[in-house]
Amino acid sequence: MTHKTCKQCGKPFTPARPLQAVCSPTCAHRKVKADKAAEKKADKAKKAKLRSPAWHKAQAQKALNAWIVHGRDKGRPCISCGAPAKEGDQAGHYRTRGSAPHLALDERNLARQCVRCNLHLHGNPIGMRAGMVARYGEALVLHLETDQAPRKRTAAEHDELAAHYRAALRKDRKD
Repeated sequence: MTHKTCKQCGKPFTPARPLQAVCSPTCAHRKVKADKAAEKKADKAKKAKLRSPAWHKAQAQKALNAWIVHGRDKGRPCISCGAPAKEGDQAGHYRTRGSAPHLALDERNLARQCVRCNLHLHGNPIGMRAGMVARYGEALVLHLETDQAPRKRTAAEHDELAAHYRAALRKDRKD
């Protein structure tokens, strides 16, 4: 038989079988592992290309919400009813995502809310307005109420926003 070069380690060897590509069981195991890793990386890249713009927007919203609850407003009471902060609180929108989708990713439009106010009272808009005025001032609330400027973001911009808020949350957790 002729000598071959191992596809894994690059050393010359004499194959025991005609289609043998590696010199030992150890190299065979390493090659299989490397092939699986390369396949997984390729699959991940394919999936990333298939993601919809809505997926990217949802990731940005998720990162922003986490930063609001666990970063910026950590320890603050519910903006609507004043209930003390507790595990499970959520980021509530002053102007809802349905009525003002262009403000969904505007951090000025979000604040920490208890589950009762955000879900059961549908955002508790009266209490939230009063809390927003008390915390941020009448000018910001009026600006949010009158803001109708459309905002179109690309998937890349949503990814940048998500990365920004994830980094901000990591920074806030360190402090």
